Amino acid sequence: MIYNLIFLISSVLLACTGQKAQVTDSSEMVSAPDSAKIDKIVTGAEQVNSYLPLLKGKRVAMVVNQTSTIGDTHLVDSLLSLNVNIVKILSPEHGFRGEAANGELVKSSIDQKTNLPLVSLYGKNRKPTPEQLSDVDVVIFDVQDVGARFYTYISTMHYLMEACAENNKQLIIFDRPNPHGMYVDGPIMQPQYKSFIGMHPIPIVHGLTVGELALMINGEKWLKNGVQCKVEIVKNKNYQHSDKYLLPIKPSPNLPNNQSISLYPSICLFEGTTLSLGRGTTYPFQVVGGPDPAYGSFTFTPVNIPGMTINPPLENKLCYGIDLRNVEPKYEFTLKYLIDFYNKSPKKDSFFIPFFEKLVGTKTLREQIIKGMTEEEIKATWKKELDEYRAMRKKYLLYGE
Repeated sequence: MIYNLIFLISSVLLACTGQKAQVTDSSEMVSAPDSAKIDKIVTGAEQVNSYLPLLKGKRVAMVVNQTSTIGDTHLVDSLLSLNVNIVKILSPEHGFRGEAANGELVKSSIDQKTNLPLVSLYGKNRKPTPEQLSDVDVVIFDVQDVGARFYTYISTMHYLMEACAENNKQLIIFDRPNPHGMYVDGPIMQPQYKSFIGMHPIPIVHGLTVGELALMINGEKWLKNGVQCKVEIVKNKNYQHSDKYLLPIKPSPNLPNNQSISLYPSICLFEGTTLSLGRGTTYPFQVVGGPDPAYGSFTFTPVNIPGMTINPPLENKLCYGIDLRNVEPKYEFTLKYLIDFYNKSPKKDSFFIPFFEKLVGTKTLREQIIKGMTEEEIKATWKKELDEYRAMRKKYLLYGE
């Protein structure tokens, strides 16, 4: 704590002023050597000297959660110690402290530690209202994403950008690496399936940081009525998309470790079936199963876990399936698990549920699996659209390809 405070104060003393650019990349901070990488990755939040001048004399709102840290200190605590005028916290799914279970209603309240008002952006109020932004000059977004289209933090960012554009507010995004940023895969979302778990015509694995996605949202005019948000990105330093990045803090209650994060884009597809992907266990997104021995010899029983899972699928039912906890993480998107379980299913007519199309963003994937197409054959049908997306993606990349 003392070290972090000294670091922050030193950053303030080194702060320099200048004309604001769309993307901020501090060249003044040098990372210490790291055994895994010559130059340690420095996130946007850590580059205090880059953005502190932008906050001077401003009333600041922050979209943050438990991943928003500088070292071991929460970003809010760090900025308060530097007398930044934070007027409120806008909290995404799972809440400011990341303690709400998946889908659990997050209520607006007061943070007990800081006494700051908390405004929930999950539930009925997903977009800040003009009243909620009336006492704000600048909004900071600093939330760790995991790189999958259906992970809702990027949907929160979309609505935040829209609200800032409509109310003429400055948005500053503190960028963080994408653990799935080294590849692009999956079907492109079709417009008729737009929802809070899929806001943009991008593939399931989009290969962008939140900063790059914000630039794409602006550039492609995906906000309501084509408005564009005044956004500044504080870039990561020493990061390239080819880098492997392991998250130091779990991004949400049901992604408890890097194994679950590596499997997440593929295993999440089971949310659109009658099977369980381990919600209601201590190893979600690392097991798959259903109430029939045909699915495998590994067994587990989903139960309520306060702060993690409420009323999980197949609650209190013995499930048979597979255990992926010790599978080597490959950071890839694969259909092999979904196809294999469909082929094993004794009740194929009820294997998929209507939510599946909303999740994957297209009606054709279910049809292709039922038809008996292989993973290679299915992926070949995505190639044209993925090639077009990759070409568009290049325009917004900040960290190489």
